[in-house]
Amino acid sequence: MNWLCSCFFICIVFSVVSACAPSLTERKQQAESARTLGEGYLGERNVSGALAQLLEAEKLDGKDPLTQYDLGLAYFAKEEFNVAILHLEKALALKPDYSEAANAMGTVYLRLEQWDAAIPFLEKAIANLLYATPHYALNNLGDAYREKKEYGRAIEFYRKALREDPVFVEAHRGLGLTYMAIGDYGAAVSSLETALQFAPDFPAARFDLGIAYAAMYEREKAIDAFKKVIAQEPGSSLADSARDELKKLDKP
Repeated sequence: MNWLCSCFFICIVFSVVSACAPSLTERKQQAESARTLGEGYLGERNVSGALAQLLEAEKLDGKDPLTQYDLGLAYFAKEEFNVAILHLEKALALKPDYSEAANAMGTVYLRLEQWDAAIPFLEKAIANLLYATPHYALNNLGDAYREKKEYGRAIEFYRKALREDPVFVEAHRGLGLTYMAIGDYGAAVSSLETALQFAPDFPAARFDLGIAYAAMYEREKAIDAFKKVIAQEPGSSLADSARDELKKLDKP
């Protein structure tokens, strides 16, 4: 009799617990809601808030590649690069054709100045013909090859990025920097001026343009460019660099 009662009690408890526990579908829905909220925080640059939601989403559904990708972006924003790589690796293991995650992995390695490590991931990203924004990975490949001083290949990839998106200002700037590296300052000025036509509030490109003008002995144009950088970003390290360049131009 006691054995029967115990079994009956265990069955009742198990039924109650089962009824209270969320189903797999409910857990996935809760995970998606947390991930969506985390993505919203990422968009607002509230990285800590994003991490809290994304880690909750991971607890609920650790096999969602979107959550792993978002966690990679969040940890990248926190400059926790090794942790970012771990989550991006998980995203790619769960979804091998995840071009956004492959590009993000390449971006992390670019930030770590590991150009050769970045390139295979960026190539993987553009190999997927369904990748909606290949210009990002193509531009990153341009950056990698520019840093490797393989300037011909850098120009090739920047141009490919611009064929995908002609107004992508980062690629116009990348071309400008590459042309400066090979001493073609006229082409550099043309690329950087194009970048600024599409994005007038792009102080990094304007600073580069000032450098190109100075190299061509276009002193007044260089001074104007550096002064605009200071006006746009008065308290930044870029403004400090612009002030240093102005001092050089003031020297006889």
